[in-house]
Amino acid sequence: MIDWDDAFDNSGYIAGSDMLPELWATEAAAMRSTLLAEGRGQLDQIYGPDPREIYDIFQPVGQAKGTVIFVHGGFWHLLDKSYWSHYAKGCLENGWAVAMLSYPLAPQVRISEITAAIARAVTHFADTSSGPFRLVGHSAGGHLVTRILCQGVLPDSVAAGISRVVSVSGMYHLAPLLETKMNDTLRLTEAEVTAESPVHLDPAGPTPITFFVGDQERPEFLRQSRMIAERWAAKGAQVQTVFDQNTHHFNVIGSLQNPQGTLTKEVLT
Repeated sequence: MIDWDDAFDNSGYIAGSDMLPELWATEAAAMRSTLLAEGRGQLDQIYGPDPREIYDIFQPVGQAKGTVIFVHGGFWHLLDKSYWSHYAKGCLENGWAVAMLSYPLAPQVRISEITAAIARAVTHFADTSSGPFRLVGHSAGGHLVTRILCQGVLPDSVAAGISRVVSVSGMYHLAPLLETKMNDTLRLTEAEVTAESPVHLDPAGPTPITFFVGDQERPEFLRQSRMIAERWAAKGAQVQTVFDQNTHHFNVIGSLQNPQGTLTKEVLT
């Protein structure tokens, strides 16, 4: 019998992971301070009605080529946009604006409501910016950027503005979460697991999507990345899978800080 709590326990297998949120917050605050001092940042912009439906946006030097929208992880119930600002660096130095989203969290809302919030965010950018847009999401954020590419989530006119999606170490098959202690917080039901699992759903259109995962991830994350890539490719989606060498669940997004980083290049290709 599979121990599903262990299967999703990234922290338990990565030394020093308990120190990472504090480190992320410190590095992110330093990045925001620099960008604000240069007049290249706006904080706490509103995209929806919930108090957490806000974003920070950072601008490159010169005219932006488009906007990269970053959706953070935290198993849909932890963290916010303030931990990730430093991961904007690589895209900024390549001439792209970067928006860091917060969104409502469980248990105050259900995962289906978080999906709707991310759809509102993307629609907001489509209504207020000229595009093009690239989406990158990590962990739970990887689920969310994949979920909004499913049929029936975004209007066609909004989806057409998304030129690429990169889902990093995401979760696409939510049924195993029913067997975890975490579901005391997530409150997933059988019906919602089916409705919110991209492996059971159809991609909406031709937007290219990359499933990007560290080769040192827990086996469940590797399984899910292979599973979604195979199923969506069979349905005609433009799919690529990258197994990033020598990275695990927490450092797999590290190359976003490098303008020539593997993940930066994948997002901006």
